[in-house]
Amino acid sequence: MRTYLDFEKPVAELERKVSELRALADEDESVSVSDEIDALEEKARKALETTYAKLTPWQKTRVARHEDRPHFTNYIQELFEDFTPLAGDRYFAEDCAILGGPARFRGRAVLVMGHEKGSDTKSRVSHNFGMARPEGYRKAVRLMELAEKFSLPVITLVDTAGAYPGIGAEERGQSEAIARSTDCCLGLKVPVITVVIGEGGSGGAVAIATANKVMMLEHSIYTVASPEAAASILWRDSDRAIDAATNMKITAQDLYGLGVIDRIIIEPIGGAHRDPERAMQDTGDEIESILDDFEKMSPDEIRDQRHEKFMAIGRTL
Repeated sequence: MRTYLDFEKPVAELERKVSELRALADEDESVSVSDEIDALEEKARKALETTYAKLTPWQKTRVARHEDRPHFTNYIQELFEDFTPLAGDRYFAEDCAILGGPARFRGRAVLVMGHEKGSDTKSRVSHNFGMARPEGYRKAVRLMELAEKFSLPVITLVDTAGAYPGIGAEERGQSEAIARSTDCCLGLKVPVITVVIGEGGSGGAVAIATANKVMMLEHSIYTVASPEAAASILWRDSDRAIDAATNMKITAQDLYGLGVIDRIIIEPIGGAHRDPERAMQDTGDEIESILDDFEKMSPDEIRDQRHEKFMAIGRTL
């Protein structure tokens, strides 16, 4: 059963009619409705294309959070082989909001890590909805240092509303852990490639997204704070999240124009959740292309390119 967002209601109605006609044809083979089905499917396709061609920032936020959108574990299954998850930060505990470990990507040895939100109630609780605690970022540092030791490119997939803001996380040094993870990203002498596959929220995203190349899926978002949090801070009214999303420049298109990200990965019509396999394969193609670009660069050149990239952000504004 497909989950429709509120602005997809016209498409939902057309696709419901297609389903009813298909059911009718299955019940009575003497009834020929193929022409009507074809016409309705074409009308639904055009309606979907028109809708997704003019999404507002808030609507993109809804798409980025869609429950059927492929998550980190889906990308692992689709794009990577021999993935070996490594657990624990060697200080306090394991944090399942960030998963990572060595793997093979299209013939290359890499280290891949990212946020996992979970796909049902049990897994969402287990992964803390993709909101990492300090031990998650300390694990990320451990994995990145391991990648540099063995000259493995680092691929990170970002999908989080932000770092977990609980009391325990603050007591264990949440901001310090995020800062150290960001600093570790900057200092690596191996390529770091990041893809924002859903939400990229605040320092919780930047901690593993300070990369040589940062890409976003077409309908993902990348923001200093969630629209709801920003509305609460600016207007003390979380109901103004739509206003916050509109004014914060959180879409891939806005951020590409500002020079914050390097590429936009086009999604299938209707979003990545409509055709997850194609969306993931297209993402893999972009990652592979960028890895090829770093083949001839020295470790120092790789680190310096990343440093210059972030120092240049905002210079032309």
